[in-house]
Amino acid sequence: MSGTGDDAVPPLGIRAAQSFDIAVLARLHAEAFDPEWGQDEIASLLAMPGAFGLLALSAETPVGFLIARVAAGEAEILSLGVVPLRRRHGVGRMLLDAALAAAAADGAERVFLEVAEDNTAALALYAAAGFQPVGRRPGYYRRPGAPNAAAVLLERALRALPESVA
Repeated sequence: MSGTGDDAVPPLGIRAAQSFDIAVLARLHAEAFDPEWGQDEIASLLAMPGAFGLLALSAETPVGFLIARVAAGEAEILSLGVVPLRRRHGVGRMLLDAALAAAAADGAERVFLEVAEDNTAALALYAAAGFQPVGRRPGYYRRPGAPNAAAVLLERALRALPESVA
């Protein structure tokens, strides 16, 4: 079989997000999160010193994104999202691995992020990538029409980043 049937999944690629991608990043964020971040918010984040964005592409179609920043030897994953139809297909892990490699290349020794305590898929992704819980913020995520959720603060050292990730 050549894998060219209708159920074949096109290969994924990761590229750096550019200023012309802000509308795409906002659309992807809206597909992944409620409330979403608008174009102005994403543009402001990417304008911060040390900030960068990544796009995951499947046959040139954006299917995921990651926004992060690096400063003073530390990195922070600000947002990572994957469109619903491509979740649990390795897109998030590819984005995360690329971001960890980029942060390490920029001199980060540790990376931090926060995730909703009820986001079991994201918690599993981050645990598999070596992140450990280091704190909790009660009621951090405000959700329209639903109870607020606590944020779990996660951390991972980058010193021992495997060669295969770089």
